[in-house]
Amino acid sequence: MSTHINDQGHAFLKKIAFSATFGAILFGYDTGVINGALPFMSRPDQLNLTPAREGMVASSLLFGAALGAFFGGRIADAKGRRKMLLILSVIFFLSTIGCALSPSFEVIVAFRFLLGIAVGGASVTVPAYLSEMSPVEGRGRLVTQNELMIVSGQLLAFVMNAILAVSFGEAGHIWRWMLSIATIPAVCLFVGMYRMPESPRWMVRQGRIGEALEVLKKVRDEKQAVAELEEIQTNIEKESSKKEVKLSELGVPWVRRIVFIAIGIAMCNQFGGVNSVMYYGTQILQNAGFSTNAAIVGNIANGIISVIATYQGIYLMKSHGVRKLLMLGFITTMICHIIIGTSSLLFSHEAFFPYFILFMTVMFMMCNQGLIAPTTWLLLSEVFPMRLRGMGMGVAVLCMWLTNFVIGLTFPVLLSIVGLSGTFYTFACIGVVALIFVKLWVPETKGRSLEKIEEDFRAYGATDEEKAKQYIERI
Repeated sequence: MSTHINDQGHAFLKKIAFSATFGAILFGYDTGVINGALPFMSRPDQLNLTPAREGMVASSLLFGAALGAFFGGRIADAKGRRKMLLILSVIFFLSTIGCALSPSFEVIVAFRFLLGIAVGGASVTVPAYLSEMSPVEGRGRLVTQNELMIVSGQLLAFVMNAILAVSFGEAGHIWRWMLSIATIPAVCLFVGMYRMPESPRWMVRQGRIGEALEVLKKVRDEKQAVAELEEIQTNIEKESSKKEVKLSELGVPWVRRIVFIAIGIAMCNQFGGVNSVMYYGTQILQNAGFSTNAAIVGNIANGIISVIATYQGIYLMKSHGVRKLLMLGFITTMICHIIIGTSSLLFSHEAFFPYFILFMTVMFMMCNQGLIAPTTWLLLSEVFPMRLRGMGMGVAVLCMWLTNFVIGLTFPVLLSIVGLSGTFYTFACIGVVALIFVKLWVPETKGRSLEKIEEDFRAYGATDEEKAKQYIERI
């Protein structure tokens, strides 16, 4: 369904994206800041962390995020996307303060876990909200702004880490200031979402038809708003016999296929190794030969290229299908993995080697953040039916965060056992599996409404008798 948006509608959509994606900035900042904070946090006069405890501090957020993603999706289905984001903003603020003031290892792990719940909830709710607010033609661009703001948050973390480390590195407590900066976007998220409307699709499900139409009119012309409202209502009426969303519904054959695809996409995204660079980029560059401060500064390059690449990814999705971009992303990142692994075997003692590894990690981040990451979040926000979107995304992103947790916890061990080359060869092998998975299972969603995507999935799982009945009904 083609949708015309006037200038006022474009302006309102920009306000929606600007407000909601503060949740994505917090997602990015809170996952990226630990990269530079850990070396200072681990000092004997601070929290005196061992390597194992460093891993716990870094990964406790990821475990919390897994739970936050799963339960956050269900709460968003029940209470609404807007209200969920307001709740998350408060959790972000309070847990950030708790992390910054933590007096011990146990306390910071607890608050990082709580912070992770907010991060996980935002990782599900923000793209779902943006997807449901946007028209068909603009959905890819609007939803992928979520990924743009995630990488912008990570870049902000890397820049602030470098500035504080270089300027005040002698002050052991500088890590507390690194962490506390996240309170600012938390306040912005609350203030921004307080003024934004609820998702029209969620309001239709609650019987608030008039309010939903008014929201649609703000981002579509009136004729298209009415047509889209009717499409949403028709889709919801098909499911009216099921009043309560149950976890068992994810086992319905056609829904099970969606869940399998979504979980596969989510896990492939993480096993590609992107967050090993985000969380342990300092260690990777130190392993290649950089000093600690040089490694922290070098991480800024990864942050900058991530932002640039995400912009490029948004542009590419205007003219290319998301499935094609996802496949290209796994091919190019796999090539980067092989080059890093091979160069580590052949040139590790050369003077240029640290700079070459920095260059290749930047190339890897460019391919991942420009091709894989934005398409992953877009697909996850598109493939689930409306009434199961929160729960379905919760399950998929739960698996994503658990995979992320495993990578965050085991990467230092893998690096110490098999070295830089073995680690990245492992990622390359996973890339082959991911490429095959996308080729065989992932559908193209470009240019199709959320309701049309759902209809096609339903048709795929229908029996011949059901398909014949559906055909007759259409006639």
